[in-house]
Parts: sequence; C-alpha cells; structure tokens
Amino acid sequence: MMEFGKYAVPVLAAWGISLALLAGLVAQTLAAAARARRALEEVERRG
Repeated sequence: MMEFGKYAVPVLAAWGISLALLAGLVAQTLAAAARARRALEEVERRG
C-alpha cells in the first residue's frame, strides 16, 4: 500500500467521501432511470 505519512487521514477521508458521493450518484441515476421506465410504460399502456 502507498505510504501517505502525516497526510494519511485527510487523503483517505477524501477518497472515502469521493467514493460515497459517486455511489450516491449511481444510486440516484438508477432510481431516476427506473422512474422514467415506469412512466414510459404507463404512457405506452394508455396510448
């Protein structure tokens, strides 16, 4: 593993926060896609 020395805590915290934000964006995107798919299916079913 890489040696960060005295910067280990800030570097690892930044990586953790970044990964958490990316995971949140992926989850939000997947949820929005599922809502859009359901809405499209509803419109197609009616039309």
